[in-house]
Amino acid sequence: MPLAEGFDELFVEFAQELRLHGMLIGSDDVITFCNAVSVLDATDVMDVYWGGRTSLVRRKENIPIYNEIFQRFFFDNWDEDASEAKKKFRAQVSTTSTIEIPENERTEQGDSNDDTKMGFMAASHEIFRNKAFNECTAQELAALRKMMSNIRLNPPIRRTRRLISTNKGKKLNMRKIVRENMRAMGENREIFFTKRKEKLRPIVFILDISGSMADYSRNLLQLAYSARSANQKVEVFCFGTRLTRVTRSLSRRNPDQAMELAGTEAMDWEGGTRIGDAINTFLKKWGRGRVGRGSIVVICSDGLDRGDPETLAKSMEALSRIAHRVVWMNPHRGDADTYVPTSMGMIIAEPFIDEVVSGHNLKSLEEFSRKLVTIR
Repeated sequence: MPLAEGFDELFVEFAQELRLHGMLIGSDDVITFCNAVSVLDATDVMDVYWGGRTSLVRRKENIPIYNEIFQRFFFDNWDEDASEAKKKFRAQVSTTSTIEIPENERTEQGDSNDDTKMGFMAASHEIFRNKAFNECTAQELAALRKMMSNIRLNPPIRRTRRLISTNKGKKLNMRKIVRENMRAMGENREIFFTKRKEKLRPIVFILDISGSMADYSRNLLQLAYSARSANQKVEVFCFGTRLTRVTRSLSRRNPDQAMELAGTEAMDWEGGTRIGDAINTFLKKWGRGRVGRGSIVVICSDGLDRGDPETLAKSMEALSRIAHRVVWMNPHRGDADTYVPTSMGMIIAEPFIDEVVSGHNLKSLEEFSRKLVTIR
């Protein structure tokens, strides 16, 4: 794979930084480094790390110096004066890569502060996880979406009424014990128990893609894609002035293709908002079946509704009766400990909501993913 434009100059600058710290590096070594990364992947931090280490480090005692400079050069100094090439590298580098330094190469300082574990994910989390989506640049949003692809929203477990046999438990399965004893002519010595069968509770995302949610909608769609990738018990809908089911589109393995197809299916991006009509459509078409009944419904919207208030109230009341929990994710909630709704839609819907969470940055989405599995 060829080097991305501008990265070659960045890698030369990195080699010069190593020279300033006492490492003997020739021009041929730098050329070998650049060629090695071009053969590998310039947007994979692991490839860049090992490409440089095999090309630029000749003596074992220089490895700790290389590790320290690599971390500092590419990730630690997040100043506004950083070169465009460095900013571009940070935005495009693979977020799933981490570098584990072998145990015998760790320094005492590295053991104490965990500097030996390097990767773009950790550095990016430190910078980006508290930054609101509407304050991010296009490159930062691209990096954040890669990070969000690593969030796994696991649905909580629910216990069904059906009993199953098990070897451990508190309640004896007398029917099976008697049956096995009869089969063994009274010689069976096994004890059987019963417990309630467990199933994953369905999750439904209903995403507002209207104009007022333009800064957040695509990031929340990425969250829904991550949830769908983790479990097939997840359904995803988008709405502006009408409701569109995009579950099948988000079932694709390639995230870029999935997001593009889902965006094509939902025709009313950045238009008006009719929350009540959208929920009413969901209830009529999907709410009474397995999709809606007993599920955790996550409505992602700022509550700025242009529809009929009475329709919204009736729809939310009906939804609260069939859903196990109704969670409203509102990016305008922010990090405040308490939240007082101000938009008309939120004021109308509040009596029928079990919990209001934020969704304005990466940190809030990570917290939601951890909280989701604990819902009972």
